[in-house]
Amino acid sequence: MRRKRLGVVTDGAFNAGLTVRLDPGVSTESLRIGDFVIVEGEEYLYFSAITDLELRATDARVQADPPPDDAAFLREVLQGTATYATVQVKPYLMMRRVSPAEPLAAAEAALVGEEGPRPVKTIPMHFAVLCEAREEDFAAVFGAEDEAHFAVGTPLTQDIPICLDLRRFVERSNGIFGQSGTGKSFLARLLLAGIIAKGLASNLIFDMHNEYAYSVQREGGGWAKGLREIFGPSSVLVYSLDERASRQEGRAVDGVLRLGLNQIEAEDVLLLGEELDLTSTAQATAGLLQDRYGEDWLRALLEMDAEAIQAFCAETNAHPGATEALQRKLKEVARRPYIQPQAAFDQVDEMLHVLEGGKHVILQFGRHQRLLDYMLVANVITRRIMRQYEAKWNRYLETRREEDKPRQLMITIEEAHKFLNPAAARQTVFGTIAREMRKFNVTLMVIDQRPSGIDTEVLSQIGTRVTGKMTEERDIEAVLTGVGNRPFLRGALESLDTRQQVLLMGHAVPMPIVVQTRNYDEAFYQAVAGGGRRPGRPEDLAGKLEELFG
Repeated sequence: MRRKRLGVVTDGAFNAGLTVRLDPGVSTESLRIGDFVIVEGEEYLYFSAITDLELRATDARVQADPPPDDAAFLREVLQGTATYATVQVKPYLMMRRVSPAEPLAAAEAALVGEEGPRPVKTIPMHFAVLCEAREEDFAAVFGAEDEAHFAVGTPLTQDIPICLDLRRFVERSNGIFGQSGTGKSFLARLLLAGIIAKGLASNLIFDMHNEYAYSVQREGGGWAKGLREIFGPSSVLVYSLDERASRQEGRAVDGVLRLGLNQIEAEDVLLLGEELDLTSTAQATAGLLQDRYGEDWLRALLEMDAEAIQAFCAETNAHPGATEALQRKLKEVARRPYIQPQAAFDQVDEMLHVLEGGKHVILQFGRHQRLLDYMLVANVITRRIMRQYEAKWNRYLETRREEDKPRQLMITIEEAHKFLNPAAARQTVFGTIAREMRKFNVTLMVIDQRPSGIDTEVLSQIGTRVTGKMTEERDIEAVLTGVGNRPFLRGALESLDTRQQVLLMGHAVPMPIVVQTRNYDEAFYQAVAGGGRRPGRPEDLAGKLEELFG
């Protein structure tokens, strides 16, 4: 079956893209910015995206004096002759055409072997044909559901699954971005469910608003299941900061977490500087205290009277006013219900053991939903896990035994700009993970509505970006940091609907594409609980490959 023809190439340049004149009868209203299309060259197929639509006329008189509404026949005569439409097309990948007469083995090699899609190096000649992509074309580029590929949605105008390569997704840090109300949390749950179903990484999820483990109410009514309810307690464990949460019927937790003053380091104070309204001098004082008292620095500070503060400042050249201010502010931290004077890392190490065993951990914050709580606890726990992972990786390098290799771990955080702003990213554990920890098998999934607040160096390390609608100029610029063909991607972001439409780009997809995301419903729960395969789409690969690249 041949592809549906849309038009022919009439102009173009390698950097600017191709201009295609649409055939008569092909309406611009049937196309969308970001649509995946195929240009059939003489030697190559060009996997491309529509970047712009334009209406044109060959005679200026038609523009100056268009036919009236009741002149239907005249309008029909002019369409395709005196008036026509063009689309701008950007090729991203190319693949040598395979004759239908060649054996199936050759066609299959073209699909998955060295002759598969590669970055575009040239452009087709005039009059190359633009066609609508078929399901086989999507599979050739984005893959079909298997042990690594996961269907995240469909093109805006076709019911064909678009897959994300989750193995590539988890091996680098990635981001989910979008303005408020674009469904970032539901999208995160969808992706996390895919990763759990495929078994490609363990997940540590810092659940600030208690919406990942158990059911939450949808905006339009009804309830959406949490990850614990989909995969069960044997796969997903839930911990909480809130002891009350452990007593809620139907929302069991596997442990209540407590932190000790001895577990809080000066680095945590740097991260909390904005939340506690600390001056830079007060933040520097925390470092001096830690140098002097070690892990008991915070308890020592809280127990100091005026005389002890003066003695400490005389010994270290710290500023007495800054030290007193730091003491006042950190008393607020010490009063948090989950903080106790001394604590071991037993519970955190238990979480790490669970993660190493291939399971997944959700830490709920219960009533403690201030940013102060979220940032402090996430930083303390993640720092401990990062140090353990680094030690395990170094052990693996020594032994080179596969059983010593740490399991891939992805850590999910919300309000990422609070952890990864330019000041914090250079001094805290999350900035280190984003920049360096990929080599130790630890990555981040950051969720944020204000990517402009994230350090640009960190943004440049984000491998895959899943982005909903954005209209704020600074946030759009931030999301597109380090990305080519920005005008097209900018237009695609601005044209998205506020719900269930995202732009996929980066390491886990071969080329950018706009998709309508899958519904997070009973059909989805059943599909992922059964291993993540999309129901109702049996693939007859042998039958389709023979007709794929004619």
